Amino acid sequence: MKFKITILLALLFSGTLYAQNSAQKLLKKTLDKMSSYKNFSSALSYSMVNVQNDIHEKKTGTILVEGDKFRIALMGQVIISDGKDMWTVIKDSKEVMLSTLDPNDPSNVSPTKILEEYSDYNAKFAKGQRKNKVKTLILTSKKKSSFHKVTITIDASRYLVKKFSLYDDDGNVFTYDISNFKADVNFPKGTFNYNPKDFPGYELEDMR
Repeated sequence: MKFKITILLALLFSGTLYAQNSAQKLLKKTLDKMSSYKNFSSALSYSMVNVQNDIHEKKTGTILVEGDKFRIALMGQVIISDGKDMWTVIKDSKEVMLSTLDPNDPSNVSPTKILEEYSDYNAKFAKGQRKNKVKTLILTSKKKSSFHKVTITIDASRYLVKKFSLYDDDGNVFTYDISNFKADVNFPKGTFNYNPKDFPGYELEDMR
């Protein structure tokens, strides 16, 4: 009986280990695939939820990404970054806030940057997701991090990220939904630089 139990435990453990290795490989292949693109554009849905504090924020729009650079249009705002500085354009008040890009703030950092940061997390498949075409991975940190858990939903046939969520210790959940993905786009020159001529009459406030 002890021998049978030992074999059963060994099989269960090896199966779990295989699933973790497969999840890790899928994560790596997906991040390698996405980082191989020169750039990309997509429709974007961004949300921040904190159930305990009854916070449910959601914004939709579009995002253009090239390495650490990005340009996001979200419901009355345009956020432009050259990878170092960030311009937040608020159309209602005709204001532009210039700040240094904060790499620890998931609400205004390139998705590529975020995913690269969590590429060395321990990955496993969410329950019931291992055999699906679209799979959800649960990532947990190997070291202290701003987020204790990350979930990533991947189209495994295309190695394409469809959605990812970041969970912090304050109960906040930041989620990005990506759709209508297009890679290697010919963006116009100056896409990732703020041009005052595009926003005449706007007041710039330098907060750096």
